[in-house]
Amino acid sequence: MSRIVDRCDPGCRAWIAEAIHKVEADANRSADTHLHVFPLPPDWGIDLYLKDESVHPTGSLKHRLARSLFLYGLANGWIRADTTIIEASSGSTAVSEAYFARLLGLPFVAVMPAATSPEKIALIEFQGGRCHLVDDPSSIYAESRRLAAECGGHFMDQFTYAERATDWRGNNNIAESIFEQLRLERFPEPSWIVVGAGTGGTSATIGRYARYRRFQTRLAVVDPEGSAFFGSFADDDPERTAAGSRIEGIGRPRVEPSFLPTVIDRMIHVPDAASIAAMRWTTEVSGRNVGGSTGTNMWGAAELIARMRARGERGSVVTLICDGGERYTGTYGSDTWLTTQNIDITPYRTALDTFLKTGQLPTPDEASA
Repeated sequence: MSRIVDRCDPGCRAWIAEAIHKVEADANRSADTHLHVFPLPPDWGIDLYLKDESVHPTGSLKHRLARSLFLYGLANGWIRADTTIIEASSGSTAVSEAYFARLLGLPFVAVMPAATSPEKIALIEFQGGRCHLVDDPSSIYAESRRLAAECGGHFMDQFTYAERATDWRGNNNIAESIFEQLRLERFPEPSWIVVGAGTGGTSATIGRYARYRRFQTRLAVVDPEGSAFFGSFADDDPERTAAGSRIEGIGRPRVEPSFLPTVIDRMIHVPDAASIAAMRWTTEVSGRNVGGSTGTNMWGAAELIARMRARGERGSVVTLICDGGERYTGTYGSDTWLTTQNIDITPYRTALDTFLKTGQLPTPDEASA
């Protein structure tokens, strides 16, 4: 006699179908994010655009990733009506995943470093999530797996699945959105797109899409101090480790599975002082309150534009506003915090002011002279 084993009854499938409907309805309610023009002198012949991901319902670029991860987990049958969602996160992904977990009526636990900003912890709790803090940032993966096994939950594992969960061929992903929004601009195919890497999912999506659509746009990935990505890329060493980044949301102490160096054209190492100086400078010049990872992006964009100017090149550069500066008032926005961290942003801020006037980006030593 044949044997039959059922794993998902009609009621289970009906719940999954309704859950996917709710996640897709959330996307349908949200208009696409804006592509702002950053004010550079027109005679440079170079346009800089900021894709504002801070306007998503959960306030950051990670809203896109969380939506993709939930759809991926639901379609794979990993998430069901009684599943507790566990995630290892430095903050913003957890905020967004807590939002989607609450949308589906599921418990959510964020496993995160104890040094995560209080503002982000409050945002996760506001969305109905619970924060499980660990002293050693490198232990968040093992602790997430342990908690998931203990409660029979699902570890979302953004660092493994980010590049798999996002449809890089299109489906209104961030890359397709950027190119569509540039369609009527004077340089519709950008010379460079500049992003940071946390999971590596955004750079993988943009790099793949540009190649798939046969654009000649190059991808630059900026990496902060304390991250393993830059050293790994420079030395072709996938086993590289590092202390970990002070710029929340980007940089990792290890090379994550979703980080794909083969789709990256250039990597730029950015000092923390440069990231924070560029964060504050961007907020003042653009009037948009941006966070630390956006500052890292903007320093990289300024370096690329200065090189384009020196070579007499024309074109456009696109980077991202990853989240808002209000999440970092007690850290990157605080002079007291900078002092305790022994970070001097003055020479980098001077360099950025010089860049906006001349198109040249001096080194910190040159700016201080």
